[in-house]
Amino acid sequence: MKYFRIEKNNKVNLIVNYKDDLAFNMTNFSSNIDNIEILYAEAKSTNLNRIKFVEKFMNDYLIEKEYLTNLLTGSNLLSPFMPEEVWAAGVTYKNSEFERKRESITPDIYSKVYNAKRPEIFFKSTGNRLVSPNQNIGIRSDSNWNVPESELAVVLISGEIIGFSIGNDMTSREIEGENPLYLTQAKIYNKSCSIGPCVIDSEAIKNINNLEIYCKITRNNKIVFSGSSKISDMNKTIPYLLEWLQKSNSLPLKSVLLTGTGIVPPPEFTLIPCDTVNISITEIGTLTNTIIKV
Repeated sequence: MKYFRIEKNNKVNLIVNYKDDLAFNMTNFSSNIDNIEILYAEAKSTNLNRIKFVEKFMNDYLIEKEYLTNLLTGSNLLSPFMPEEVWAAGVTYKNSEFERKRESITPDIYSKVYNAKRPEIFFKSTGNRLVSPNQNIGIRSDSNWNVPESELAVVLISGEIIGFSIGNDMTSREIEGENPLYLTQAKIYNKSCSIGPCVIDSEAIKNINNLEIYCKITRNNKIVFSGSSKISDMNKTIPYLLEWLQKSNSLPLKSVLLTGTGIVPPPEFTLIPCDTVNISITEIGTLTNTIIKV
């Protein structure tokens, strides 16, 4: 079961992709349920899990499901979840450790992080700074080496995993490589993060480690980079990362954790304006953004 947020006729709607290509507009039948947080609260109040709540909701309202593409046509796709905070973990894949060492003038610190008990965790974004799916995402104007980072996004309400999405953690390899203390400038800037296109309910995922991540970058209608990784390749589990994220750090009601990337373009590659970045995760979908300079 997946959740999309759309804007249509100046109104925000929550689309529930219940099964296969079938979906319905929940907000049309209950105007207060226009985001996942409210659906989560409504389900809890009835002592039902979210899938059972949606099934009961459909039966109570005698809802006839439509094709998802019909419901999304003519609307603006919004970020499916609006967290107050977005955090990110780094160097959770061996490939990421290798590439970070290759770009850095202080390479040993990345080996130490990869093998350490304590993971690298940093603040990435606030919800109101997120770029919506299909919208422009940025590369820094003061950097000549910029790449996307294709990541699994863990969606949290009150610290509980309620779903997963796709994250693009844009980064300047030039700035971080010059000095690791510049990490925040390499990572946090205008239009530097996107999440979407939907959230898949954690109750609908049997084994998150079975999912695979793909990244494809096109330029002038030609593929200039493609790569893939498996979530099972992470050297630290999601519960482990969440445990460290919350040590001496109280999360707000709504938050997201990006779990790191195993897909890193080679040193000779950099994004340029008008490139299109497509990040896909099996069972979730594809997040698409176009590059602009900011």
